[in-house]
Amino acid sequence: MRRFLVYLFILIPLAVIAIVLSVANREAITFSLDPFGSPSPRWSLTAPMFMFLFAALALGVLVGGVATWARQRKWRQAARSERANAQQLRNEVDRLRQRAATTAPAISGPPANRNAA
Repeated sequence: MRRFLVYLFILIPLAVIAIVLSVANREAITFSLDPFGSPSPRWSLTAPMFMFLFAALALGVLVGGVATWARQRKWRQAARSERANAQQLRNEVDRLRQRAATTAPAISGPPANRNAA
């Protein structure tokens, strides 16, 4: 049910917006990286405008994801350290349990009364 709602309220409207944007901006344009504006630019690409818009959107998502991942570095390091510490403590508890099991005296009955005379 949740997946259906995600499709219905998020993905379908985004798809409609993308289709409308693509149809409205289908004219070919030239993207040039020549700062001097020569008649035949050396680094240029001709494609429909919506391709450039989608490429800019994808680049923004990629840069945002990398920036978020980089900012969370300290939290990933802390989690890694705590995970290693927890594993070390688990190993120590297992070792102590094994040691206690081998050295514990067998209890056969109630404890002896030391004050009995």
